[in-house]
Amino acid sequence: MGERKVLNKYYPPDFDPAKIPRRQQPKNKQFTIRNMLPMSIRCTTCGNYMYKGTKFNMRKEKAIRETYLGIPVFRFYTKCNKCSAEITFKTDPQNSDYALECGATRNFEPWRAEDEEKRKRNIDDMGDAMKSLENRCLDSKRELDNLVALDDIMCMNSRHERVSVDSTLEALQQKNEANERKLEEEDEALIESRRKLSTELRNPSDSLPKGSVRDSFKSRNNGKFILKSSSVTVSILKKPLPDSNSNKAGKEEPKNQEAGSIASSGLQSLCQQYGSNEDD
Repeated sequence: MGERKVLNKYYPPDFDPAKIPRRQQPKNKQFTIRNMLPMSIRCTTCGNYMYKGTKFNMRKEKAIRETYLGIPVFRFYTKCNKCSAEITFKTDPQNSDYALECGATRNFEPWRAEDEEKRKRNIDDMGDAMKSLENRCLDSKRELDNLVALDDIMCMNSRHERVSVDSTLEALQQKNEANERKLEEEDEALIESRRKLSTELRNPSDSLPKGSVRDSFKSRNNGKFILKSSSVTVSILKKPLPDSNSNKAGKEEPKNQEAGSIASSGLQSLCQQYGSNEDD
């Protein structure tokens, strides 16, 4: 077993590869492969439909004496999945497709319609010169229509190329920056207005002019002064004096009255004495 795993084998000096007997294989030897149907087909025996992509175990062989520009053609054998009838198809290098040989029919062959149109047109051109002229006029008109459509597509592409991705991103970025600046200005204006309002509430006299301070103290009701302004209204209440002060004031008033009566009686007595001296 070890001698089969080596990379280099020994070849004697008198080795001749032409003397090695070669195994004879048929040219159309078949190989079993797992393949999918390349097109949708219908079995001619039972009428069963088999769709594109259905997997089958197929036999593959090389078609003898069938080539296209040096490209070999391969043939495949499969069976219907309902009646087990044999279906044969082969590669078609000329049309880059597959061609059915027997056992089934293809649902749609795209090149067949084009071949039929070309064949009918060639027959018409061969028999009638006016018909061939009409066909050439139709071909020229079709080419002009194709050129006009191509010009429209090119103009549309050029318009789309003018609007680049960089310019679009730059425009979006500028718009976002403008929105951010606007929001910042609004926030600053709101903060400034609140700051002014707070300062006016703390110092109400500062916000009034000097001449209007005295005029604002006009209304008085029971010891209550009201300061009125266009922006701030402040009310000042005058606190009443405590009871002890009122009692003291009440005690001092009779004393003052007694002192006044004593002074008036002393003046009267002096006036009487002065009058008696003059009589004498």
